[in-house]
Amino acid sequence: MPRGKNGEGPGRPKREPIEASGLGPFVTRQVFLRRDGTYRVWHSRHHRKGLAGPALDALRADGKLFLRSLWMPRDLNWWIGVIFALGSFLFGLGSVLWLLPGPAGLAGAANVAFFCGSIPFTTAAYLQLYQAANAGEFSGASEEVVHEARRVLFGWAPRSIGWLSCALQFVGTVFFNASTLAPLVPGLDWLQQDVWVWAPDFAGSVLFLASGYLAFGETCHAFWKWDPSNLSWWVTFTNLIGCIAFMASAAFAFVPPHPFAFDAAAASVVFTLIGAAGFFAGSVLLLPEALAGR
Repeated sequence: MPRGKNGEGPGRPKREPIEASGLGPFVTRQVFLRRDGTYRVWHSRHHRKGLAGPALDALRADGKLFLRSLWMPRDLNWWIGVIFALGSFLFGLGSVLWLLPGPAGLAGAANVAFFCGSIPFTTAAYLQLYQAANAGEFSGASEEVVHEARRVLFGWAPRSIGWLSCALQFVGTVFFNASTLAPLVPGLDWLQQDVWVWAPDFAGSVLFLASGYLAFGETCHAFWKWDPSNLSWWVTFTNLIGCIAFMASAAFAFVPPHPFAFDAAAASVVFTLIGAAGFFAGSVLLLPEALAGR
């Protein structure tokens, strides 16, 4: 059953979708009937990312297609994927350095890697938010997307699932900037670690989890869907795995006045490594996804 209305550009008549679906109150997929009798399918994710074509079949994401996607510097989606991949790699590197047996200096190098990784995360998250804020409105009455006359830096569109997901992720990365910077200050006691490291880490992980689930639901057009043939589904699914792992990492990162009976810090870093792997996979898959419709 149709629900909700599509965007309407200035001077363009409204056209109701003949079919609509989505996650809760968010409409993420609409089908419009063209005047020539053919159908136009609109996807929220593809609209905000400027992907002109239908969802890319994951089975077509072969080596040749991936090689084509390795160098597309004129495409904002390419930069988002590459910068997210860099941040994920640095978080993974920090995790490995921390877990390796060796001198205490490795832990210091790991903390530097974590902080350095948080910067690309914030950069790519902002580019994604900027992209969503300037995606323009789609009018079902035509094939056109209506853009505002001027670009906005952040925008405000909490009723758009894509914008909301990107905004939550961006704020989450800012919390990660704070939580990874604090450990570079030596001599923090347990309370200072909880206030300056664990609290922003936990807050950022909650925001990441919410953002990751919204992005996943935007691709599924439902609360849950198993759709492994869809490359965009794999992008958001692996990203969601990363978000869940980061949430688990934050849960183990709490520092009590008296040590736990097990090595909670090591467990936290292991989940950080798993999360970094999930984010890296999702980031790399963003590259061939950018070729959708080309």
